[in-house]
Amino acid sequence: MKKFLNDPVNFVDEMLEGIYKAHPAVTHTAGDLRCLVTSKIKAGKVGIATGGGSGHLPTFLGFVGDGMLDGAAVGGVFQSPSAEQMYQVTKHIDQGAGVLYIYGNYTGDLINFDMAAELADLDGIAVKQVVGNDDVASSVVGEEHKRRGVAGIFFIYKAAGAAAAEGLSLDEVTRLADKARLRTRTMGVALSSCVVPEIGHATFSIGEDEMEIGMGIHGENGISRKKLAPADVVVDEMMERIFAETDYKSGDNVAVLMNGLGGTPLEELYILFRRVSQLLEARGVTAKYVWVGEFATSMEMAGASISILHLDEELDRLVAAPANTPFFQYVAG
Repeated sequence: MKKFLNDPVNFVDEMLEGIYKAHPAVTHTAGDLRCLVTSKIKAGKVGIATGGGSGHLPTFLGFVGDGMLDGAAVGGVFQSPSAEQMYQVTKHIDQGAGVLYIYGNYTGDLINFDMAAELADLDGIAVKQVVGNDDVASSVVGEEHKRRGVAGIFFIYKAAGAAAAEGLSLDEVTRLADKARLRTRTMGVALSSCVVPEIGHATFSIGEDEMEIGMGIHGENGISRKKLAPADVVVDEMMERIFAETDYKSGDNVAVLMNGLGGTPLEELYILFRRVSQLLEARGVTAKYVWVGEFATSMEMAGASISILHLDEELDRLVAAPANTPFFQYVAG
């Protein structure tokens, strides 16, 4: 293992200490570094909260800020945060309008977020939940409830955060967040493994000349492992699976997130997006909003994912809204 570490046991907390020093717009609840919240709570606004394991920056905590999230519970590397941590975040960000939870479809998160919602209910805090399940590779059509939540959760954050900033009700914010969920699809590919600091070795093995289509952000098995192919061929296979279950028509607009998994150079991500753009254009579909970079990583894993949100008038308005977080800034227009 070759990493910039002190004691691996302190990896998450020391990372958080650095984030709080670098970004004063976020802070933490009393007594727990892992309950990250915005420093600028807005009275009367629906609170938006997320949570998940560390090792995926900027997801999850990196999108706490104006126009997106209000809080995030932070787990260990690839580990769910506790129900108590999520409950503490909920109490801190609630301003009387209720709180929406947005998180990925993983067993530990489902259990702990449900428990946190029950605790909040005892305090009279209304909580609703939207569970991201954008990963096309992780289950077949008709069993979308089994799919993992991956990088496409970014679009749910964006829609919900903008809707809450408009002063909409909890029910309306939830409806719009769920619309973004239903209209988002993601496909990923991995070229290498990653190392969890406390384990100290690769989480899986993959050949120098191999790639795995559809691998999850924790190293979950993908759809197929094969010899590494040219970039255009890789994108064609990924996009074919997205196109197979979407109803894009000529004249439609989409938002695209070309995401690196932690160890892929930006240059390569732009080569991949070049092909994504060509395939969309061939169908008469416009990539109206495009973000290329690291949004949901897996430590130092080499690889990439493509997330596409099918826009309509409502979602276009929300995606276009300004946002200012430690890891994402967007100025409308």
